[in-house]
Amino acid sequence: MSPAGNHSPFEGFGGESDALERSILASPLLGGGLPEEARFHLDRAAERYHLTDVAETHLFAAEAIAPDHAAVLIALYRFYFYKGRLNEALDVARACVAKAMRLNVLGDNWRRVQPDEADFGEWEALLPRFFLFSLKGFAYLSLRTGRLDEGREAALKLLELDPRDRIGARVLVDVLDRMEDEEGEDADGEHRS
Repeated sequence: MSPAGNHSPFEGFGGESDALERSILASPLLGGGLPEEARFHLDRAAERYHLTDVAETHLFAAEAIAPDHAAVLIALYRFYFYKGRLNEALDVARACVAKAMRLNVLGDNWRRVQPDEADFGEWEALLPRFFLFSLKGFAYLSLRTGRLDEGREAALKLLELDPRDRIGARVLVDVLDRMEDEEGEDADGEHRS
């Protein structure tokens, strides 16, 4: 979320995820049907982002009105993420993954999703892309909050579903590999002393 002005309350910090968010919010499947009162609270949360308690109160009000709406979930995710409240952002990422799984009719466990169950290779297919971006957010936040095994598992699932890595999951796996290599080197160095 960014402070209000000439910007939509849902505008972010640029890049591919912002383009996806704009697509989601413009989509009748994901962005449509947001009650006006919920939009009001999301707008106020964006305008008062610098006042954490006030902004969060508005986000909670929007969530009470439209608890499973993509716009509300995205706003909550961004708020917690950019406020550095990563465990709360991870909870919202889980909710986004669950919503994306329902929308794509993928069952109830992301670990069991197979490449042929949705058009993961079609970048224009919004619902599968929403799932991939949600799972990437989950993977990243799992890593940032110390849940390395779960983060790796999610990143590897992304690479299985998106072998061309348009989502950018390889970088998460590479970071984990480097961390493990460094830990191995440190352990080797300790044994030699």
